[in-house]
Amino acid sequence: AEPMALMKGAVDGVGRALQATLPAGILRSLLVDGVLSGVGSVLVFLPQILILFLFILTLEDSGYLPRAAFLLDRLMGSVGLSGRAFIPLLSSFACAIPGIMATRTIQNPRDRLATIMIAPLMTCSARLPVYALIIGAFIPNRSIGIFNFQGLVLFGLYLAGIVSAMAVAYVLKRTMGKGQYQPLMLELPNYHWPNLRNLAIGLWERIRIFLTRVGTIILTLMILLWFLSSFPAPPAGALGPAIQYSLAGRLGQMLQVVFAPIGFNWQIAIALIPGLAAREVAVGALGTVYALSATGDQLATTLTPMIAATWTLPTALSLLAWYVFAPQCISTLSIVKRETNSWKPALAMAAYMFALAYLASFATYQISRILLGGAG
Repeated sequence: AEPMALMKGAVDGVGRALQATLPAGILRSLLVDGVLSGVGSVLVFLPQILILFLFILTLEDSGYLPRAAFLLDRLMGSVGLSGRAFIPLLSSFACAIPGIMATRTIQNPRDRLATIMIAPLMTCSARLPVYALIIGAFIPNRSIGIFNFQGLVLFGLYLAGIVSAMAVAYVLKRTMGKGQYQPLMLELPNYHWPNLRNLAIGLWERIRIFLTRVGTIILTLMILLWFLSSFPAPPAGALGPAIQYSLAGRLGQMLQVVFAPIGFNWQIAIALIPGLAAREVAVGALGTVYALSATGDQLATTLTPMIAATWTLPTALSLLAWYVFAPQCISTLSIVKRETNSWKPALAMAAYMFALAYLASFATYQISRILLGGAG
């Protein structure tokens, strides 16, 4: 079986064991609907994230990256970037934070700031769980020639992030001035086979960081979201799921006014809030919210078929477009402030990415509704 299927089976098995062992009540709801539905929804994507990290680590350890930076210097110069920006931008596919910190090697202040401002547009590993969840629910698993359709959609999302980053860099080149061209001088190491020990250590470090985030930030936010989604209790004789009467439900219904034009329901609106702490938290938040929203036969249903049954295709495409440009997590904005010694670039980054995300989602949702005959 696929590694992801094995992980999913393990999480589902723990959930069934808890439901069979614990009596109905607050503790079972906390562990099953809060912790397991939230944290488990993120953990199942660990194998895919590790494959991404392995690819990047292999490039780093083979001596290829400096050559790629040298070869791409002229191309990147056409949009106002230095060839030195290549390595920070590639690092941002794992996480924008080390990518932004790696811009310290760029000597030109204007080039460095431009690279910092576009680094988060690279598709970081935290977006992968969101992409995989939606693609798995809405995109048919079939082949187009020698390619898998779901894989092509995922590749298109990565490509959209790269193209949008280059477009933003070009705009910054026009608005910030071209700056003085500095020829790229690099010492090129010899090609060599990646060292398996280095790859193993690098992968272990990333697993440790990922699991630490799951066990601290994500777990804490899932427990908080469960509390907000469970209290206060619904009034006597209330119709519908109890979460609709909770603090989180009321907040989501207020936010739905803002997000309705882009097709987001109140459950998605709730999930976007903890997603500001870390993007992958959005999947866990959706798992918690939908677990508490489920009724009847849906109680035993996992997140993927549940959203497939409750979202329309335009909504799913809109959320994919949102996450191509999704506003930054708080930790990334903090690093931008630290690296630039000013909150202005961080706030400008948050503002332009929110605007791009909303506009892209609006266009995607409205156009797809028209093409699909008003569905959504």
